[in-house]
Amino acid sequence: MKLLIASNNKHKFSEIVKILNEKFPGKYEVLSPADLSIVLDVEENANTLEGNAKLKAEAFFEQAKIPVIADDTGLEIDALGGKPGVYSARFAGEDASDKDNRRKALKLLQDIPMHKRNARFRTVICYIDSNVKAFIDGKCEGKIIDEERGDEGFGYDRIFMPDGFNRTFAEMSADEKNEISHRGRAVKNFAVWLEKNNI
Repeated sequence: MKLLIASNNKHKFSEIVKILNEKFPGKYEVLSPADLSIVLDVEENANTLEGNAKLKAEAFFEQAKIPVIADDTGLEIDALGGKPGVYSARFAGEDASDKDNRRKALKLLQDIPMHKRNARFRTVICYIDSNVKAFIDGKCEGKIIDEERGDEGFGYDRIFMPDGFNRTFAEMSADEKNEISHRGRAVKNFAVWLEKNNI
């Protein structure tokens, strides 16, 4: 079965392919938009992660007419009422850099004690084919520390420490992070969902 990943992110693509191939060797022919010569820039203007994933999945399905998965990810900080959430990439403004966003989060949390800095990364996958639309998510729980640490990763990785570790995502190798990451968990949950629904 052909399956289109609605993303041009090579790291994301290879992570999804690896997980699906390990669980279902040879079952899925996973394609990227480039494989189908699809060029789409979908405006992610929904106010939920589910909404943005759905916008992308629907737009690519309209073009490709084959099963599609799209995802959206956000950081949810409990002390900030779940923010930045769906606005994670532009928390400090439309043209904000990753550093700008991290700086804003740290500033808002500067008077919050560590035991109240619970947060999670959450990835929502939307799957669409001609008969089915489904949402599957994955989470990684942790805390926002009070300084930037590490040089790997991107986004909020330098200030997010997953539960059970004394290192931030940015202090881990890509393989270590993928083992426990929200996206990795979402894709694994998606693989379970595919099996359960005989897709």
